[in-house]
Formats: sequence, structure tokens, C-alpha cells
Amino acid sequence: MRKSREEAARTRERIVTAAAGEFRKHGVVATGLNDLMKAAGLTHGGFYKHFESKDQLVAEACAEAVRALIEKMSAAGQGAGAVYLSTGHRDNPAAGCPLAAIGSELSRGDEKTRVVATDGFLQLVEIMAGQFGEIPPEVARRRALVAVSTMIGALTMSRIVTDPGLSGEILRSAEESMAPG
Repeated sequence: MRKSREEAARTRERIVTAAAGEFRKHGVVATGLNDLMKAAGLTHGGFYKHFESKDQLVAEACAEAVRALIEKMSAAGQGAGAVYLSTGHRDNPAAGCPLAAIGSELSRGDEKTRVVATDGFLQLVEIMAGQFGEIPPEVARRRALVAVSTMIGALTMSRIVTDPGLSGEILRSAEESMAPG
């Protein structure tokens, strides 16, 4: 029996959501189609009914991960930087920022994936620019570019280092560096 368009759309959405988590948790290269489809509760045979290629899924999964991150950051208001630089975010890459979790892989992605990643970065910059109060917009943007770059790098390094104390220090130092004054 053929699935309805609605069922197919829900299945595709389930695959994208599962892939967004799996890619952030394990990496793009390390996550095979079997792993992705299993995480979505499906068999790998149906993958090509929904996607032309893994690259297409990477771009869509990145967009989904960015959407979820932007929603969380927007909801945090003035505390967006603290939410991003939290130990909870550090400890749960599957539900976090794709730029920190798989940025090096995204940089080698196809054009569509890099456009999605760029758009996500710019949305983060916009959110952070709004954190700087009453300063000229061009100054807020420059500060936000540095802040977001710092946040992504700090989160990445806090996951890499083996010393938990150093990991926490990286996050706290990055957050303090963005404080006004």
C-alpha cells in the first residue's frame, strides 16, 4: 500500500530530525545511511524515496538543527550567550549547535549546506547583536560577529579538552569576555 503525501512528509521530517541529531552526535562522515534510517525507525532501503543524496539530507538536517538552535536562543532573550555557553549545551551535542558540533565537516559540504550554515551563523549574529543595548547597529554587528565566533570556538574547545575544569573555564571565560564593560 502506498503512503499518502502527508505520511511521506511526516516520514521525511522524521528522517531529517533524526539525521540532525545523529550528525551532531557522531559527525557527518561517521554516520552512515543505515545509522540514519535506524535512528528514524526505518530501514535504509527507503532513503532514496525521500532524498537524492546524503548531501541533500545534510543540508536539510543542518537547517533543522539551526532552526531549533535559533528558537532556543531567541527564547533565552538577554541570556542567549549563557544558554549557548552552558555545560548542558556542551554535554549534549546531538541537540546543540551544528556549527560547533560539525562545523569542520560543514565547511567541506556542498554549496547548499554551506549556505544553510552561513544563514544559521548570521541568525546567531543577529540575535547576539540585539544583546548589546544602545550602540550603533554596525558596532553591534561587529561585536556580535566576534561574540558568535568566540561562542562556537569556546563550545568546540570545551568539548575537545580532557580536563573538566579547563572545559568549564573555557565556557566561563568566553561568557565573561562578552559581558558589557
